[in-house]
Amino acid sequence: MSKLTAGALSHQWALLPLRLVVGYGFLAHGMAKWNRGPDKFAKLLAVIGTPAPTIAARVVIGVELLGGLAIVLGALVLLATIPLVASMVVAMFTIHVKYGFSAVNTIGLTATGPVLGPPGYEINLLYIGALLALALTGPGALSVDAWLSSRRR
Repeated sequence: MSKLTAGALSHQWALLPLRLVVGYGFLAHGMAKWNRGPDKFAKLLAVIGTPAPTIAARVVIGVELLGGLAIVLGALVLLATIPLVASMVVAMFTIHVKYGFSAVNTIGLTATGPVLGPPGYEINLLYIGALLALALTGPGALSVDAWLSSRRR
């Protein structure tokens, strides 16, 4: 068994905040859709022409909840990344790309503050990049995957 170098050890810990933030982001979005009701999300999907919007809504919510939890726990990260990236790519091209890059589109200013327009695809790209980094490097420290790997040795 080889010892971890200081660089490898810091690399493992550097992935922890990335994993926690990305996983929490998916969990939060999945919970928001669930709490508002899958049928309301299905109506949004129907408006943009998604086939079988009721089924698609439930699948997306499931992917965000289960995938987000897997990322937070660092469990089956490579496997969880596939549907999460797919959902980000679909959302990016069906909704966000027509609004440009910026996640925050200021379209006006009132006495109470800025008026924001629809978000662009910036956040989608950030999630995709973070997921690919985790998939390619592994989940890092304090992960189920690392714990299972150490038990096999």
